[in-house]
Amino acid sequence: MAEEKKKATGYDKYVDWKLFAIPLTLVFILMLIPTPKSMLDVGVEYAMGSKYVKNHFAKKLFDKPVDDLSQWEVQTVRMMEASMGKASFGQKGFLKRDEKWCKENKIPSTPVHLKQVKAFAQEIPPEKFKKLMEDGYDLRVNRLTYDMLTDKEKKKADKAGFHVKAAVGIVIFVVICFITEAIPLPMVAFCIGVFAMCCGILTRKNVAMLYWSDATWFIMGSLMFAVAFVKTGVDKRMAMMMFGRLKKPSLKLVTFTIILVIAPLTMFMSDHALAAMFLPIGMLLYTTSTAASGKEDPELAKMLMITIAMACNLGGSLAPSGAARNLIMMGYAEDMFGLSIGYGEWLYYMVPLLVFTIPVTWFIINFRFKPLPQHTDLSASMNYVKNEVAKTGRGWTRQQKITVVIFLVMFFCWITEKNLILNLTGIRFGIGVLAVMGAIAYVFAGIANWRDYQTKVDWGVVWLYAGAIIFGRVLVMTGGAYWIARSFVGLLNPLGLSEGLGLLLSGNVITGLLTQLMADGPACAAVGPVTLSMAGIVHPGTTMIPFMAMSTSYASSLAYCLIIGTPPNAIVYASGYLEPKDYLRVGVILWFTNLGVFMLMASTYWRFLGWTGLVPY
Repeated sequence: MAEEKKKATGYDKYVDWKLFAIPLTLVFILMLIPTPKSMLDVGVEYAMGSKYVKNHFAKKLFDKPVDDLSQWEVQTVRMMEASMGKASFGQKGFLKRDEKWCKENKIPSTPVHLKQVKAFAQEIPPEKFKKLMEDGYDLRVNRLTYDMLTDKEKKKADKAGFHVKAAVGIVIFVVICFITEAIPLPMVAFCIGVFAMCCGILTRKNVAMLYWSDATWFIMGSLMFAVAFVKTGVDKRMAMMMFGRLKKPSLKLVTFTIILVIAPLTMFMSDHALAAMFLPIGMLLYTTSTAASGKEDPELAKMLMITIAMACNLGGSLAPSGAARNLIMMGYAEDMFGLSIGYGEWLYYMVPLLVFTIPVTWFIINFRFKPLPQHTDLSASMNYVKNEVAKTGRGWTRQQKITVVIFLVMFFCWITEKNLILNLTGIRFGIGVLAVMGAIAYVFAGIANWRDYQTKVDWGVVWLYAGAIIFGRVLVMTGGAYWIARSFVGLLNPLGLSEGLGLLLSGNVITGLLTQLMADGPACAAVGPVTLSMAGIVHPGTTMIPFMAMSTSYASSLAYCLIIGTPPNAIVYASGYLEPKDYLRVGVILWFTNLGVFMLMASTYWRFLGWTGLVPY
């Protein structure tokens, strides 16, 4: 009975045309009105900024246009332009560029030419080099205007500005569709690609390709191995290990234990993996509780699922190993200001957050969800699990052992794929491909078959997150994310949030809002240079620089409100127990409370510690 109701999510609904008319009308109006000047400015910057900056560097350094430069001279101006695009103006950071960096930034390079570039750059006085880079940045962001362009260039800028407008239109469409559920959510994912194609942002050659990424493969693979956990009963064994020894397994104690276990682990292992690993446990706790009481309780199911998702969002920013966004911000701080933030330093400043965010998150979840009174005590549920485990014998079965071994091998590979596995094989697999390899291993080992995967994996969630990936890419490649960030800066500055703690707060608000719409890594990549540039301009050479780097990373983890905000949100949605509005019930409050906790810590603990070698801001 519980299984039947669980599946009645929004997938069985048809289009609600009354609700669907709202996003359609708003997007249609936006597409018809002339492109706003602010969007056109971003279009000019994205379409022609690179060309004008390269010519600026070419004339200042070599006194000739880019087309007349030799190969190593072209590489020089391209490397300077790419560094400037990341708001990295220092000569010291530029001289650290290597072949790998050039390849990542799609700059043709040879060892000979790179050596020539560095030798030439080293001859430029550091202050002159920095001034040249700052002038290039000022040209691109402030001095380059639409009126300066030729007729041909204006057409390109018009098209780029229209793409910014279209990207913002997609944001409006997606957010309203997610809140109202006017159409089935996986269809929203497909609409993103179709809309982007109709607006000329994507082509038939790249639209399908952009839906699939390593993160999408990870979602797919992790849901597959969750199926193996449930089929073999590993989920029951794990539940007994976690909660079986509690004298009184109350719902409040169980949810607190889940948060207490998951949140610290996300500092060292993938939040995706933890969500997938705990999803079967959460589902088990619900199904056994309702089986024992004989009553369905949607609030209990939602509470358990949301607890897992929110716990996965708490610790990832507190250690460099927790997420790619941390490394992105560490890289920006070093590239832009020559400031190296160590692993231990990051932990020293960030880990105390858990002392506050764990109880705050637990309290808000228990405050917002009210299960039936008979489900506040999970003793009957644990007895049910204990009896089920007893049926398989006292020890772990052969299939359970194989399931756990394959998972542990996968987990080891996830941790070492960037170094050990890459060095041994010469192949960078990515955690997504490794997750799918684990799912294949379960089939080869006889643990699962394709029918299991076909019927028990929520393929709608896989496509939903694929849509989130292409959504984030469209926002970044068009400049839509950049326009949103710039717009918020403009709105917050008149409120007195342009210096000190106000500046730190404004950077967090910008990042915290944008991360609801796109993955945390791309959000940091898009917003990081903006927030750090603000910090460097207003408070140069102060503790604001490292504080802004860490706070931007933290704010990108506040993806509490939408399913597409972070993979754990999407993974627990696959349980079938949640609706999009359930994330908002908790997420909106947590967004404010956890941001407030962070600002309190930054204004007290951080200010007390300061930063070695830097003056207070």
